[in-house]
Amino acid sequence: MNTQFAKALFQSNGGFAALILRVPVGLVLAAHGAQKLFGWFGGYGLEGTGQWLASIGLEPGYLMALLAGGAEFFGGLALALGLLTRPAAVVTAFAMLVAIFAVHIGNGLFMSNNGYEYALTLFVVTLALAIQGAGRFALDSVLLERLGSGRNG
Repeated sequence: MNTQFAKALFQSNGGFAALILRVPVGLVLAAHGAQKLFGWFGGYGLEGTGQWLASIGLEPGYLMALLAGGAEFFGGLALALGLLTRPAAVVTAFAMLVAIFAVHIGNGLFMSNNGYEYALTLFVVTLALAIQGAGRFALDSVLLERLGSGRNG
């Protein structure tokens, strides 16, 4: 792997703060994705989520449910582990932007009215992780170290 590319992808000067952001946000995103993909935690699964997405104009609904659920579930797991954090954060940030503008924006800010405050919070956290990276306590750091030692060893 190109060393410059690997550094850009995996390197981060973050410490505990990145870990504190990554793990709970990653698990929350993974849980939301599991609702969409598998119907877990009271979700509707791909079929039900797809029908709802189509009903609000996001078509084809099944594909949109697969994309949104996959981004949240797999992206969330990757964030929690600190594995390919920057790409996972970009994908989940994009999913949150879609949620904000396709679902929540017309309801105002507050969650009590199905507003966008929560999706906005997830967007901001994932955007920060995309910029900062996973931090020192992540699988990305292990991968970077192994790539570096493989080059020198």
